[in-house]
Amino acid sequence: MSSTPDLAGRLLRHQRAILACGIILLAGLSWWFLATGAGIARGADMPMMQVPFAALLIMWWIMMAAMMLPSALPAVLLYARIRDQRQCIATIASTWVFVLGYLAVWLAFSVPAASLQWLAAGPSMALADKRLASAILIGAGIYQLSPLKRACLRECRSPAQFLSRHWRAGTIGALRLGMLHGGYCVACCWLLMALLLVVGVMNLLWVALLTIVIAAEKISPRGALFGQAAGIVLIIWGVVRIAA
Repeated sequence: MSSTPDLAGRLLRHQRAILACGIILLAGLSWWFLATGAGIARGADMPMMQVPFAALLIMWWIMMAAMMLPSALPAVLLYARIRDQRQCIATIASTWVFVLGYLAVWLAFSVPAASLQWLAAGPSMALADKRLASAILIGAGIYQLSPLKRACLRECRSPAQFLSRHWRAGTIGALRLGMLHGGYCVACCWLLMALLLVVGVMNLLWVALLTIVIAAEKISPRGALFGQAAGIVLIIWGVVRIAA
């Protein structure tokens, strides 16, 4: 029978793999939830305001988890690596507190997003006002080119620098770090997420496309340039919609 120290040693050697598998599983379950209808049963012509707001809020939050957890994985694993490696169970638990803080910020974002959809979206789960939809496209494109976007994206693209500047020990420190990292990600991506109100919130093709765009911005070597190119495309798209 293996001793407790042997078990702890094996967990220590594989803790980042365990964490990665857990986060990938959570993201996969979130995608499965979306693919099966996100628990929202309604007719094709049913007004959005007849859908329970709580159901919309849960759908948005889980959708944010599905879209953002893959690109947050490098920061999560780096946090686990920096954390005290001699206490494996504590490290895994503290890392999940970091993830919880990260997702809590996206829950806060989901409240106004679900509210806007509940009040202004049509039966297709996209905004009924085409002018407002076009304005969101142009606004998202302009924001992609803005200094604020670049500043937030730098924090998301450099988790080592982020953690070194903001590190706090303990459970509260892990929660604070997760929320702070989530805050930078929300500031970086909030208008990209608003595009779901233009194309339809449950349009899984667009959900997947935006997930790829966000991951490319945060992870790829040319991510900043990729995001700026996407911004130009969005501005052109919005102008064309208005002209049409």
